[in-house]
This record gives sequence, C-alpha cells and structure tokens, in this order.
Amino acid sequence: MSKSVLVIGGGIIGLCSAYYLQKEGHQVTIVDQSNLDSGASYINAGYLAPSHIIPLSAPGVMKKGLKWMFNKSSPLYIKPRLDLDFLKWTLAFNKSCNSKHVEKAIPTIKAISLLSQDLYDDIKRDENFSFHYEKKGLLMLCQTDKALEDEIKTANIAKQEGLDAQVLKLEQLKQLEPHVELNVKGATYYKCDSHTTPHEFMGDMKTYLKTNGVVFYTNEKVEDIDFKNHKISAIKTNKKVLEADEFVLATGSWSTFLNKKLGLKLLVQAGKGYSINTTRPTRILMPAILTEAKVAVTPMHGFTRFAGTMEIAGINHKINKTRVEAIADAAKRYYPEINLTSEEKNHATCGLRPVSPDGLPYIGKSSKCKNLTIAAGHAMMGWSMGTATGKLVSEIISEQKPSLELAHYHPDRKF
Repeated sequence: MSKSVLVIGGGIIGLCSAYYLQKEGHQVTIVDQSNLDSGASYINAGYLAPSHIIPLSAPGVMKKGLKWMFNKSSPLYIKPRLDLDFLKWTLAFNKSCNSKHVEKAIPTIKAISLLSQDLYDDIKRDENFSFHYEKKGLLMLCQTDKALEDEIKTANIAKQEGLDAQVLKLEQLKQLEPHVELNVKGATYYKCDSHTTPHEFMGDMKTYLKTNGVVFYTNEKVEDIDFKNHKISAIKTNKKVLEADEFVLATGSWSTFLNKKLGLKLLVQAGKGYSINTTRPTRILMPAILTEAKVAVTPMHGFTRFAGTMEIAGINHKINKTRVEAIADAAKRYYPEINLTSEEKNHATCGLRPVSPDGLPYIGKSSKCKNLTIAAGHAMMGWSMGTATGKLVSEIISEQKPSLELAHYHPDRKF
C-alpha cells in the first residue's frame, strides 16, 4: 500500500531512507533546514567499517573523558555544562561503559555494518552510480606498545566474529604503503573494510531521488508539529505546512527537538568532528586510523582527508583551531613527510554527529507516536550504517519483516 512519507532530514540517513521508501512505491518528500551540501554526511572519513564493532561507550572511556575534559586538543573532549539533557546523557553514557554492554553491542553493530556495506554494493551496481568506492581495507596504525597490544586484542575479537582481521609486521605494512614514511611500531589490518568519497555518493543519491519523483524542500526549518492521539498529522516549517501519512525523523544531532512535543525521551548529544583536506600528492594509498590520536586518514577521489576528534560541546559549528592543529600534528607524527599547510588548516570544516549514550542508533517507532519512525543517534557510524538504516526504515513503514532484529535499536530502550 502506497503511503505519503515525509522524511525530516536530508543527510545520509534521510537520503537512504527516501531511496528505499520510493523503491517500495511510497510518495516521498524530504525537508531539511540546510542546503544539503555540508555537515557530517559530507566531511566524514568515508569508511564502511564493519571492523568498528566496539561502541564508543566502552570500559574506561568515561574515565578518559574526565581526564581529557580540560585538554581541548584531546581526542575526546566533553565540555562540562549545566544542561539537563547533557547531564541525563552523561549519566546514561557512564552506565553503558562496561564490558557486558560491549559484549552485547558487538554483534548488533557488526550486523548492521555488514548489511550496509552489501547495500552500498547493490546501489552502486543497480543504479550505475559513479561515486568513488574502494575495497582496500583499513589500517590501525600504532606508535606505542600499549596501543598495539590493545588493537591486537580488538582484532582477535573481530576474527572471532568472522571478520577478516590480521596483525601486520612492519615489513608487511611497508608492502601496503611503499611510498610514504611511517613512524609507527606496528598495525592491525581489516581487509573487510572499504572507503568512499562522501560528497560523490551524496550527489549521486540526490540526483537519483529527484529524477525518481522525490520532492525536496531545502533551507526549511521545522518549527512546529500538529500532534494528537499519538499521531502526527502535519509539520509546520518556516515556509509551509506539510502533511503525510508517515514521518521519518532523520535529523541527526537535532533529533531531540521533538522530545517535548511528542513526549519522547531520546538522549542524543552532538559530537563535533573536524576534517582537513589536501589536494597535494601525499602518496598515501591506504585508509588508516592513527590509533593514539584517533585521527582518520582517507585517500579520496582527488584529495586526502584527515579527520577526527569527538567534541561533545552542544550544537555549534565553531571551528576550534586547537583541535584542527591536533589533527595536523598527528598527521605529521605518523607520516613525518606530511605537512598540512596553514591554508589547508584554515579551510578545515566540521560536522555534528549524533551520539546516543550506548553507542547504538535509534531505529524504530516509539510507543509515543504511531506514525513516526526514528532513525538517529549513529555517532561516528552514520556513514557505515546509512544504507542499512534506510532499508530498515522502509521495511518498518512498509510493514515488512525487517532485515535485522530491531530490539537493540529500539527508541524506547532503557539506559
């Protein structure tokens, strides 16, 4: 049965939801407060990373966060502030930082990441998209014995989960990266991972959706909602009223704006990440994470991207130059021949990633609203989980059996 569906949010999650919904014959409209050309969906590292099976809320992370709280160049910076939503999120995050939670989360994260990677393959083949997409794997580069020891443990867990992971000796690493000098002690290697150039995929997807009848309203902010008897009848933007049978909440870090109106209890904090691009030749062939610095390095189509840090400091797009410098310094430490210029650093961009307390996304319908499907809270994994999330959203609205068990993603779950 065809339905009219309004997708609120035009990032990776919103576009992929629209893609699968229109495939099922639904009439789809996307509304977004931006021009759909910036933000986390455009400046991320581009990884499709089934290897990232450990959630952000892992043992010891909260302790590190407190330690780094007064260091604005640290990989994880949590800005203390008197805000009730932030305090609730912090308590829930701290509660999730335990080994029992990690053990439960690993298969859940792996399942949605693997499905998503397969769906990227299908989309590129079926729609003849031209976006850059390579399956080279991902390196975890380590400068210290402790980091290497920890990464080997993680790689062993990944292998137990059936993922293609291995430990590399320096000679093996040199074979993969023969053209650059590396200042590391060793690495682990995930052959199961792949990478893309994000803005190319987003461009292909927007063109496809517009060609296939999806309506876009950009630069329109949702200001109010008509809601009664546990159903939304319409949303009001700063320009118009939009009605639909079903609604999808895919607004990332802005997802909590519906909380009070609908009685939802979504806990989401914006985690700001930064990105520096260089179009100068770096000779870097392999995507890599600089483990101690938590910086991602991706050879994209025509440029190399250095991205990273997690800054939980509310919704803002201010560029913290200290954190930009931290990324550039990390690049120099691991790749001694790499010197990002002042101009490149001055053109650094940022994006806000929606972080749930337990590191798992919210996917599904809350008991508070019958015709709202929530797709938010993916943190750093939005790109890796985007296509699978869109598929699940479509299956929920189309009343089909979901491709994955949805219980662990439920928006009403307790922390």
